[in-house]
Amino acid sequence: MTAITTLPDLAVRALGGSVVAASDESFADKENLINPWAPAFSPETFGPKGQLYDGWETARRRSGGHDWALIRLGLPGVVRGVVIDTAWFKGNYPPRASVEACAVDGYPSDLSGADWVEIVPESPLKGDTAHAFPVRVERLFTHVRLNMFPDGGIARLRVHGEVVPDPRLLAGLTVDLAALENGARVTECSDMFYSSPDNMLFPGLARNQAEGWETARRRDGGHDWAVVRLAAPGVVRLAEIDTANLKFNAPGAAALHGRDAAGTWHPLLPRTGLLPDTRHRFRLTSPEITHVRLDIHPDGGIARLRLLGDLTPDGARALDARWTALKH
Repeated sequence: MTAITTLPDLAVRALGGSVVAASDESFADKENLINPWAPAFSPETFGPKGQLYDGWETARRRSGGHDWALIRLGLPGVVRGVVIDTAWFKGNYPPRASVEACAVDGYPSDLSGADWVEIVPESPLKGDTAHAFPVRVERLFTHVRLNMFPDGGIARLRVHGEVVPDPRLLAGLTVDLAALENGARVTECSDMFYSSPDNMLFPGLARNQAEGWETARRRDGGHDWAVVRLAAPGVVRLAEIDTANLKFNAPGAAALHGRDAAGTWHPLLPRTGLLPDTRHRFRLTSPEITHVRLDIHPDGGIARLRLLGDLTPDGARALDARWTALKH
């Protein structure tokens, strides 16, 4: 895992990404590009179009040109790195690829007039390899276009970056200050042996244990914890700690503390017992805070953490300023 790949994948289907168009998908579907799981392969498994691949594969070009796929990011943001993975494509991978990006408002069906920016120049690829490319373009993007030259198969496209929420969707509303889609992130944690703590901040309900945060079993008498940087400074009114699907590995208890702009930690929820496979909801009295620390005793898994509350005036202004600066 690199520094790039620890950032959220803005294109993954689990965060709302969609492959909206492609030049060709004769052998394998374009939608596979953004599947959340690692590419799978079963040799000598043939369908009516040939060997089945968990990726995107186009026909062999005979008339020039190149193939492309257009992806709408699930979450708008600043792209910090792209991974083009040719896993399992060994004799049918494209020798080169590039990536472009653009930013548009709303839900356009036609992007022909968009201002496309090259974020990964045309670069050589190898077969059965995950290629990581850093991106140094300080702009907000909502869509990317993957180009492969001239044809072939690519298993996955990962677009890692920082979420930049649209402040028009948050201003004046009660919002989830811990939601990844609103710009929150886990900045520190004691352990991520089984899964990333950022999983707690994903939208929707966790469908299984792997879609939450789970730590290894502690044997030292301590406890595990994670620090969440809120989407913006705010006041938390209600916390939800969800142990869904964690029937034999839920923590025995949890506590919450909030950190203010001066760096002082304040108790929000005292150490409180948790039940397995349960959504727990707690009303809170909170000062204006920028971070929350979730302590779990002694270890285990949390499916989702929700922190519902209000942006402070300074928090709302900060979101608006960042959105405006990165759109231009």
